Amino acid sequence: MSIYKSAVNKPITTMMVFTAVIVIGIFSLISLPIDLYPEIDPPFLSVMTTYTGSNAADIETNITKRLEDAFNSVDDIKEITSTSSDNISVVNLEFNWGVNLDEATNEVRDVIDRIFDFLPEGADRPSIFKFNTSMIPIVFYAITAEESYPGLEKLLEEKIINPLNRIEGVGSVSLIGVPKRFIYVDADPKKLDAYGLTIEQIGNTIAGENLNMPSGNIKMGKMDYQLRVQGEFTDSKQLNALVVGNKSGIPVYLKDVANVRDTIKDIFLEEKIDGKTGIRMFVVKQSGANTVRIARQIGENLEELKHTLPPDVEIKLIVDTSTFIKGSIKNLSQTLMWAFIFVALVVLFFLGKWRATFIIVLTIPISLIVSFIYLYVTGNSINVISLTSLSIAIGMVVDDAIVVLEN
Repeated sequence: MSIYKSAVNKPITTMMVFTAVIVIGIFSLISLPIDLYPEIDPPFLSVMTTYTGSNAADIETNITKRLEDAFNSVDDIKEITSTSSDNISVVNLEFNWGVNLDEATNEVRDVIDRIFDFLPEGADRPSIFKFNTSMIPIVFYAITAEESYPGLEKLLEEKIINPLNRIEGVGSVSLIGVPKRFIYVDADPKKLDAYGLTIEQIGNTIAGENLNMPSGNIKMGKMDYQLRVQGEFTDSKQLNALVVGNKSGIPVYLKDVANVRDTIKDIFLEEKIDGKTGIRMFVVKQSGANTVRIARQIGENLEELKHTLPPDVEIKLIVDTSTFIKGSIKNLSQTLMWAFIFVALVVLFFLGKWRATFIIVLTIPISLIVSFIYLYVTGNSINVISLTSLSIAIGMVVDDAIVVLEN
């Protein structure tokens, strides 16, 4: 007996099977992650090299050209493009589709190991960057401050970034244009000569004093306590009292030969938000995580965390990819609904039978539910591509249903 005859002769069993499929499909739909695009590993690698203090012409001649020539020996290379600018060289490698990107990365790394000794002295080791769709940030925030601006990095690290990193599905929270606290020691050459000191002596003295050192352990009963001598400076003013030498038996302090400045390091990329100096914060999700859920949880947590910040710190949402995702899914869902309605009307018009129309229309939601099971089992997500495919597939499902019904 064929499966078709069995389904007709055993309606209760058939009903139970389809009920189970519907239940599993609804569970799969609820469990599926929602994203803008499916996870794609494009066959691209970028190699970035930093050579501080060099102009674009020197970067191109001494770094970019040499790397390009070396990368020509890599297998499955389709195209090599590059960009040379002041201080930075970026070489983009495009491979043929289907190449194993992990193996290609290892081959590029081997080439870098061979060519690194031929790069200019002072150039940083080239870094390899691999991209996929899960690396696209899901939310961007603009953060501004006035009085709290110099210490904004530490403040955000403790109050914002650490709590957000604990949200399930969050991959990383990063800052752009963050002010870095730097302590500059401006030595006076004339005073150094007068006291018989050198810049190297000053640097070595500061490095030798600014240390935390282990100093053994103490046993108290069953407990074993590790001891450590706290030698790191906690305040820039402590540097002024640092003894850096002596002159005729009289100690020479750092303040006698240098000026200590506690300030912010020059920012390479300065952020301006509404005319104010600030920083940008963006969040990248983990692979396979639900973008819409994570973006919602980040927004809810930030509303609570804002109350722990100083009053001059403002956080504004500037980009939320989940909004576009929800809009796209809503539009495609409406398209599916309209397709469902028009299919029912067209079938009813041509067949002229309510029973036949009901049977054909019933195949649409059941087919969609089965598709959700497939997406869940294969580890895919609900995204623009998958929903568009389902919209197109409705026509094929209806055609097959009509053929089966007429036979």
